[in-house]
Amino acid sequence: MLFLISDGISYCPDLQDSSCSSVNSLKGSLNMDKKEDALLPEISPTGSPQPFLPLLAPSPLSPFTNSTLPKLSGLCTLKFDAVESMMGVTSIDCVAPFAEYLANVMCCPQLEATLVILIGQSSKYTNMLALNGTLAKHCLSDFQQILVSQGANDTLQHICSLHPSNLTEGSCPVKDVREFETTVDSSSLLAACREIDLVNECCEQTCQNAISEAAKKLALKAYDLLSMQGAEVLSYHSTRVNDCRSIVHRWLGSKLDPNGAKNVLRGLSNCKNNKVCPLVFANTSHVIKACGDGMNNRTACCNSIESYVSHLQRQSFVTNLQALDCAASLGVKLQKANVSKNIYNLCHISLKDFSVQVSGCLLPSLPSDAVLDQSTGISFVCDLNDNIPAPWPSLSHLPVSSCNKTVKIPALPAAASGQTSKTIYLCRLQYEQLKHRVSSVSLGLDGSWKPLLYLILPLLLS
Repeated sequence: MLFLISDGISYCPDLQDSSCSSVNSLKGSLNMDKKEDALLPEISPTGSPQPFLPLLAPSPLSPFTNSTLPKLSGLCTLKFDAVESMMGVTSIDCVAPFAEYLANVMCCPQLEATLVILIGQSSKYTNMLALNGTLAKHCLSDFQQILVSQGANDTLQHICSLHPSNLTEGSCPVKDVREFETTVDSSSLLAACREIDLVNECCEQTCQNAISEAAKKLALKAYDLLSMQGAEVLSYHSTRVNDCRSIVHRWLGSKLDPNGAKNVLRGLSNCKNNKVCPLVFANTSHVIKACGDGMNNRTACCNSIESYVSHLQRQSFVTNLQALDCAASLGVKLQKANVSKNIYNLCHISLKDFSVQVSGCLLPSLPSDAVLDQSTGISFVCDLNDNIPAPWPSLSHLPVSSCNKTVKIPALPAAASGQTSKTIYLCRLQYEQLKHRVSSVSLGLDGSWKPLLYLILPLLLS
C-alpha cells in the first residue's frame, strides 16, 4: 500500500500512521455505521470547473473483476445475447464493492434499462412484452447470475428493489405486441421517443407525454366501462397506468436499437432522479441545539453541522442537481426547527459536501457510466470539482425549478483529456469485505486473502 503523488512515492505501513490521513478520511467517510450522531441558486462560475475522475484500479495481484461461469437455470427464454454489450456496462456500473454508492444515479438506472431492453428485444421472437411469474423468477435469477459472473454486486435485487414481478405485465391488460400496436398510436409514440434531447426532455416532456398517453390507452382496455362505476375504475387506474408504462418502455426497447433505447430510458430515468434528493436525513436535534436561535458558539454549531453532513456523505454519490435539492431540503428542515442563520455560509458547507467523500464528487446531471480500462481500472467523471457554496433556502419563496430558463447552474466540467493530474494510491481494500457493503478500509488480518482492489483517486491540478 502506498501513496504516489506526482513523482514522489511514500509508503503507508499502518492505517494509524500519520501519512495515512487521507486513508483514514476515506475510512471514516465510507464506514457505514448508521448511528444517529430545492432551491437552485444563481450560480455562474467565472470559469468552467475542471473534471474530477476517481478511479477504482485493480490490484496487480488479481484481475479487477471476478469472472466466473454463471450458473443458469436453463429455463429462461430471453435473448441475453441481444444485450450482451449493455450487460457488460451494467456489471461495471454495479461493480461489487461500490454498487450501493452508485446505485441511485448510475447502477440501478442502467440495470433497469438493460432489463427493459432485454425483454423488448426478446419480444421480437416471443411476441410478448412480459413474462409469466414462473419464467420471471428464472430469468431474473439468470440475469443477476450473469452480471455477478462479470464482477457485479451479488445483492443487486436488494440494492435496486428488483423483483420477478418487475418482469411481468403487472395489472396492465396488454402484453401482446400485436394488440399493443393496434391499441396505441405506435407511429406517433416512436416519433416522439426515437431520439430525445437529454437536456430539454425533462422540461418539455415530449417523450414522457407520449408514453403516458399510450399507457392510459392500454390501461383502459381492462375495464368494461358500461358495467363499472366511475369511482371503481379510478381506484385501480393509477396502478394500471404505471404498469402499462413499463409495457410501453419494453415496446420502445424492441423498436429502437439497444444503444438508442438505452439513451432514451436513461434520459427519462435521470429526469425523475434529478428531482429528488436520495439522501435520508436523520435526527437533526444536535444541529438544532447547537445552531438554533440564540446560538452563541459558532465553533460548536459548525462542528455539529459538519458532523451531521459527514454522516450524509456515507450514503450515496449524488448528481449536481440532486445536491442542490439536498441542500435545500436539509436547509428547510433546519429552518422549520428555528435555525434561522445561514449556517451553510457560516460553516462553509459546499454542494459537494452532500456526496460521498474523499475529495468531493458530484456526478453529472446527465446519464453517465463507469468505464473499465484493464490497465488503469474503473473510472467515472465527477462534475463540479470545486467548492460551490451550498444555497441556503428562503422559506418565503417556493423552490425554483431547474426548468426555469433564468436560473443559471454551474457549467459542465472541461474535457479531461490533456489535463495534468496527480494520482493518489490509497491502502488496499479487501474485496471479500466489500462484496456487500464498503464497511472499512482493511488489510484483512485473517490471512484469507481474496481478490484485492486499490482505490485510486486522481485529483486534477489547477
